[in-house]
Amino acid sequence: MTPSSNRPDRSAALHKVRARATGTPDDPSWPLRLAEDLRGIRADWKTSAEVCADAAWAARSAGRSVLGLLSPEDVLATDRDPITARTMAHLYLSALRFDFRCPTLQRLVEHLAQTARQPLDCYTRALYAFALLGQSRPEGLAVMDEVIATAEEHTKTLHVLLHGLWLGQDLHQGAERLLALSSRPALATGTDPIVLFRVAGALRRLGQYDEGLSAIDRAIDCLPPGDISVHADLVRERSLICAARDLHQHRSPTRTSSGVPS
Repeated sequence: MTPSSNRPDRSAALHKVRARATGTPDDPSWPLRLAEDLRGIRADWKTSAEVCADAAWAARSAGRSVLGLLSPEDVLATDRDPITARTMAHLYLSALRFDFRCPTLQRLVEHLAQTARQPLDCYTRALYAFALLGQSRPEGLAVMDEVIATAEEHTKTLHVLLHGLWLGQDLHQGAERLLALSSRPALATGTDPIVLFRVAGALRRLGQYDEGLSAIDRAIDCLPPGDISVHADLVRERSLICAARDLHQHRSPTRTSSGVPS
């Protein structure tokens, strides 16, 4: 356990790590510098997941995707210390997730599981579950359940699973599973626009259009100002809900030439 007297120092160091990770996407050496920073604070998998996911998203938003800086070989290298190896994996796999490259993500994690010197951490396994769920592969549900059992309400990890359920449109009871996952304490804040966005999509799939509109309107209201790309996704979901509701309301039985409903 970290002594209480050291916690402010570690908190300040972590703040510095986060700032550098999300503020220097134009510097091609930032992934290795991030690994050094995380090694300096002896980051566990949870801290690594939180910092790396945000950094990968910031780089992508700036047009400097991690996928253009790292390669699968960087993820699979066996000559790195454990924290650096985990950093490379979290960065690259998160970037694949944000680009919806599920088959590539699946294959890379399966290869990593064979070559890694240590068991895969919970967040990496969550990313593997995302890859399977995003392809509507039923085995992803079992991996998801295993991750949930060890995630300890870690918000970033649960978000990855929620993302997979949202993407896997053909999963058995996928919408119901998404709603159940969204009700866990780490996600059920009622103010997270991404959770509300995914909930709205699930409600649309279940035909609960009024509830879906309520959720997406809350999501839009909770979104930080200036987040243009995410705002567009939310508005698109609202349009889908309205279109599905209108189609449902105006749908009438198809009749044959004899006048009998077909």
